Amino acid sequence: MKSIRIGTRNSALALWQAREVARHLQNNNYLTEIVPIVSSGDKNLTQPLYSLGITGIFTRDLDVALLNDEIDIAVHSLKDVPTVLPENIEMISYLERDFPHDVLIRKESAQNKEFHELKLATSSLRRRAFWLKNFPQAEFSDIRGNIQTRLQKLEEGDFDATILSLAGIKRMKMDIDYEMLPFLIPAASQGVIAVAGHSEKTEINEVVRQFTNHTKTQICVEIERSFLNTLEGGCTAPIGAFAEIFDDQIRFKAALCSLDGRNCIATDENFVYEEGENYGKKFAKIVLENGGKELMAEIKNQL
Repeated sequence: MKSIRIGTRNSALALWQAREVARHLQNNNYLTEIVPIVSSGDKNLTQPLYSLGITGIFTRDLDVALLNDEIDIAVHSLKDVPTVLPENIEMISYLERDFPHDVLIRKESAQNKEFHELKLATSSLRRRAFWLKNFPQAEFSDIRGNIQTRLQKLEEGDFDATILSLAGIKRMKMDIDYEMLPFLIPAASQGVIAVAGHSEKTEINEVVRQFTNHTKTQICVEIERSFLNTLEGGCTAPIGAFAEIFDDQIRFKAALCSLDGRNCIATDENFVYEEGENYGKKFAKIVLENGGKELMAEIKNQL
């Protein structure tokens, strides 16, 4: 087999993730080549994602590269990957999840402020909605870009704090203070590096799956992504979904919130996992039947 061409976005974090996949393959005597590709999502840093009108904005260019045989596999932050994939593209592996949660980063001048006093910079509808659920008077500013860009904007901007994924901070080995936010349910598959491939490249896909896939992580994220897909949330609606395995049980915690955080429909389930059961779809249907269908329609209309 020739060197495996690994496609990735060209941000520092994305390159780190691609090197992590490469490390797993190199440790098993496979040659790799990292191929950075600028994504449409990285080119437009002014508009919030929900206003761009499409899903898969961070994955589309890598999808095209896969289909055009410019790369053999594509490495993604799984939470950026739409739950419905383009034809001939499949998810082939999921690395072990490390840090799934969101954290709060304050600027120095806001260290003594209470949560309800903070003016937050975040473009995430999920983060805004869950924050508003707890602090209804909160004010927000939009912020986009990689971790370094957001931290720079935090220091320069007229706001007090921002919310980031803990995974990015840890992977970049950033020495910054942060606060955990237990009331903020993570985005579906947050904290997971995933690998996509062309469905016809069965030999490469099998190699990558064998040496990079973590089965427990796969079980959890497939539940989360099925939940998201059934609610038809894509990358826009305020939906949190998080599954975690404890011994022989899975705890699944999820919620769909209105944009203003006033109406949240939540589910919190503990169950013994049985292969073949679509738990994500099952729990999403419960949410839909308890007001979620009307809430999703309201969100889509507002957006």
